[in-house]
Amino acid sequence: MKTADQWLDEYAESHTDSTNALLHWICVPLIVVSLVGLLWSLPVPAAFVEISPALNWGTTFLMASVVYYFIISLSLAFGILPFIVVVVAAVVWLDSLSVPLYLSSAVIFVLAWVGQFVGHLIEGKKPSFFKDLQFLMIGPLWLLAKVYRRLGVPY
Repeated sequence: MKTADQWLDEYAESHTDSTNALLHWICVPLIVVSLVGLLWSLPVPAAFVEISPALNWGTTFLMASVVYYFIISLSLAFGILPFIVVVVAAVVWLDSLSVPLYLSSAVIFVLAWVGQFVGHLIEGKKPSFFKDLQFLMIGPLWLLAKVYRRLGVPY
């Protein structure tokens, strides 16, 4: 299995252009929120509801993501937890709007992916996930790792 540094270094290879990087700072969090919102919108088995009203496909995805992140890096996994709280708060807020959650999430998802692809068009390099789908999970860690490096936090 690759180390956090290997994942992040390989991801960084196609994210060197400043415009592409800026678009990722905007679009990656929006993609995460919208994906969780879409999953949150899906019907859940009765067993989920019996366990907790907060248990749905969106929260299940987030829990699985945290496990994946802990496998890659304990430090980054702990660091991503506040972001996950913000993601849940954003989805709860979107769910409170008059527009159905699945619809607002779908619009955000499409627009954010357009932004990602514009960034890669400017960069002139394909998105990393074309090489390995696991890179879809690395985007949020790449952003967090940039913050860690700036603050001198090891990962």
